[in-house]
Amino acid sequence: MSRKVVIRNTTHADVIPLIELQKHVYPTIPPWREDLLLNQLEVFPQGQFVAEINGELVGASSSFVVLWDEWQVEHTWKEITARGSFNTHNPEGRTLYAAEVFVHPHKRGAGIGHALYHERRRLCRRLNLKRIMACGRLPGYHRYADQMPAELYAQKVVWGDLQDPVLSFQLREEFQYCGIVVGYIPEDQESHGYAALIVWLNPRYNAKKPSLIMQGEAP
Repeated sequence: MSRKVVIRNTTHADVIPLIELQKHVYPTIPPWREDLLLNQLEVFPQGQFVAEINGELVGASSSFVVLWDEWQVEHTWKEITARGSFNTHNPEGRTLYAAEVFVHPHKRGAGIGHALYHERRRLCRRLNLKRIMACGRLPGYHRYADQMPAELYAQKVVWGDLQDPVLSFQLREEFQYCGIVVGYIPEDQESHGYAALIVWLNPRYNAKKPSLIMQGEAP
């Protein structure tokens, strides 16, 4: 049986299954609320994706657009996402902010995360946005928190001396490490609230042309 990963835009019918899947992925972090997911689809439908294998929903990613100058200093997940509503979405921005990616815990290693990241990069190029910014969890940090600060842990991951389930993957997905954000998701016990600020620069970005964000389908 084929295990091809299919990426498509999220629909209203996906909302409840996504909430249930997220509970399995992040048992210690409160899942999305239904009204917030619906608002995300209303605000920026082009930026919301789900992954399927043989019709089964196995992962998802969500993003919106910001003016990065407004957020380049330290921020929390709740602040930049407007508590998950994405009401901070700004079509005049040139930065795609990656708010979330998650994969079914029993389906990891099947290329789902890579497919979601690839689709997000395609969206960034298609809309002529300058970059993708994200604050990635550091779920491996709790094993080393009594040995080193989060900054050194992240550097050791970048150097290849340590492996982190999220940051190591993001580095393989062409993202660059920029620094540590403190208190990004305070309730994230594995990461001790820390996150790695990362960036992917769009090599096809043309500053002389407008971005192509519009209602409905993006060209």
